[in-house]
This record gives sequence, C-alpha cells and structure tokens, in this order.
Amino acid sequence: MSATETITETVKRGAARGEAPAKTSQTPQGLFCMWHGLSFGRWMQLLGQHPPLSWRKALRIGSITGLSALNSSSNLLEQLLYGRKIARTRIEHPPVFILGHWRSGTTLLHNLMTLDPQFTYPNLYQTLFPQNFLLTETVVSTLTGPLIPKTRPMDNVAAGWKLPQEDEVALLLMTLLSPYLLLAYNTDRAKTDPYLELSEIPPHELDLWKRMFLYFLKKLTIKADKPIVLKSPSHTFRVPLLLELFPDAKFVYIRRDPYAVYKSSVHLRRTLFHENALAVPDESHIEQDALDWMEHCLRRYESTKHLIPPGNLHELRFEDLEADPVGEMHRLYDGLSFSGWEGVEPAIRAQLPELQSYKKNKFSSLPPDVRQRVYQRLRFAFEEYDYPDQLGEEAA
Repeated sequence: MSATETITETVKRGAARGEAPAKTSQTPQGLFCMWHGLSFGRWMQLLGQHPPLSWRKALRIGSITGLSALNSSSNLLEQLLYGRKIARTRIEHPPVFILGHWRSGTTLLHNLMTLDPQFTYPNLYQTLFPQNFLLTETVVSTLTGPLIPKTRPMDNVAAGWKLPQEDEVALLLMTLLSPYLLLAYNTDRAKTDPYLELSEIPPHELDLWKRMFLYFLKKLTIKADKPIVLKSPSHTFRVPLLLELFPDAKFVYIRRDPYAVYKSSVHLRRTLFHENALAVPDESHIEQDALDWMEHCLRRYESTKHLIPPGNLHELRFEDLEADPVGEMHRLYDGLSFSGWEGVEPAIRAQLPELQSYKKNKFSSLPPDVRQRVYQRLRFAFEEYDYPDQLGEEAA
C-alpha cells in the first residue's frame, strides 16, 4: 500500500515484466478492491463482525460475495493439487524485509531491489489471491490484465498483476488479522491496532498468523526458490516476531522527512478508504490516526532494532536514495554483504531516466498549526533522523 512514496516503476521495467507503460495521471483502482481476494468463509466472517455497510457500495459488496465463492472453489482445488507439495516445501533462504513507515520510500526501494534476479518477491496477483495463485495466476492474470489500471490510485507508480506488492495484503485476506482491517472499520482502532505488533493478540490468532505467513512464503518459494524480498510497512512494528521466525533475516530500514510522510499518509488513507471501503468512509479521524500510527511505528522500530544481529540491518534515507539511487543501492549491497552488485548495477542505471522524470504527487505546505502538532509528537524522530523542524519563528 503504498504518493510521493515514490518513484518508480518505470516504463522499461514494466514492459520487461509484461505490463503496459505507466501513465502519469492518477486513475481509480478499477474493478478490483482488496476484499475481492477473500474466500467465502473469510467474507462471511468479516460480515459477521458487522462492519459498516452502505447501499452506495452495493455493487462492490455483491461482487465480493460472488467472487469469494469462486475463490473458495479455486482454493480447495489448489489445495487438492498442491497441498502436499506446499507442506513439503522448506524456506531455505532467509527473507529480506524492507521496513519503514508508509510513504517513506519503501516502494521505491522494493522496486529497485527486485530488479536483481537473485531475489524473488510477491506480486499483486499473488497477494490478492494468496490461496489459489499456484493454480490460477497464469491464466487469470493474462485474461484480466487489461482490467488493471496502469497506475496505483494514490500516486503515479505503475501497477499491474506482475509487479511487486505488499505481503500484508495476503495476510489480511488469509487471516483477517491485519491492521488493514481499517479499510472496513476506518474509525474503530480497537479492530486494527492489535494487529500492528501482534504481540498481545490471543495465542490462537498468533498461531494462525504465523502458519498463514509461512504458508504464503512456501508458495512463493515454489514459484521461485530464491531469497524473498518482502515490503510491508506493518512489518516495521514486528521485528521481534520476524526474528523469531527467521533469525538470519536481513532488514533494510528507510526513513524520510516526517512532514512529507505525514502529508502523504493522510492522502493515502483517504484514497484507500474510498477505493476499498464497504461504506461511505468517515474521514474525521484520518489526520489524528495517521499521526498516532507514525509515532507508534517510529518508536517501535527504534526500540526493537537492537535485536537484529550485527550485519543484518542497513538503514538509509529516502532523500539520499532519490538523489543517488546507484550509490545508495551499492552501499546497501555492501552493508548487507549481498553478492551480485556487478550484475544489478546496469539494471538500476537503466532506470535513472525514468526515475528523474517521475512526477510525484504535489501537496500544499502544512499549515503552521499542523506543522507544530506534527513536530511536537515526532520531535524525537526529527532529532534522531536529523531533519529540520521548519518551524522558524512560529516555534514561539
């Protein structure tokens, strides 16, 4: 999920993966919303929890219901055909986790890292249909590719079935244990916040989350037995849990000017609510909720990053990556002892013209009172990450 987070899927790279060139204008999300990947059972479970519904979303709700029944049939057939193979599969390569708050540049970093053929990644189709993609991806993605907008609804980054996507989407659909439940309960924090850290949820829920996470990664391993590069900002809250599952995992953390992250996060929430909500969204809490999650995310990461073994964490700034993609990626490869830089460097250099021409969303400057509120809440991050407060005389 992830405007300004920026830059990047390029025309050249999209073409190489079978996607049409990206446009630079915003487009709606198209026919599919996040909930279209649910099984019938999970859809009934969600409806049984009484999320807000609206007749204005009747077409979306009806189409989710119909497709969920088809998903369940496909899920069952895939399990019959591939269940034993999935169970026997072992994840031999420790994953690489890209961490950072939403809109911090995680998508740019994900796209650049997955230019390297030594890595694999979950794509949009696999995250939206996580329980049947081994069976259906080749045929269905080909037939429905023209229905997918060429850019994401929140920014100008290219979209398409084959392009990298967040694994958190798959976890939401397989378990309903995800902070992305906010798309159904956008004002009920009690429904979403426990699934950020996952540290205080009931044991049976945590067990389900772990099993489904590993199940999804096993399926990605069947598709390509390589280290998996995973980018979900929600994982930034979960360093202890991720290390429990993968003690040798590598981590990359990207940070960005908190003012830019805040502005873009508010825009992201508004866009995703309208494109995925089951009722007319209530936007009255968006700014406060965005600020709360930012503070929680940054504090949680800073308090848990020491758990990552030396040599397995690399940190960088979005602004530096945007200014010098080749240099920053080279430092990342050195920092995490990745091999193959000579092979991937030409691919990154080939992206430079497109990265430089990428049109980011434009946002007006924050009003002085908002700027002060953001700074007061996130002063520790401004100081830790060495970003200017931009308050000037207004600080008084």
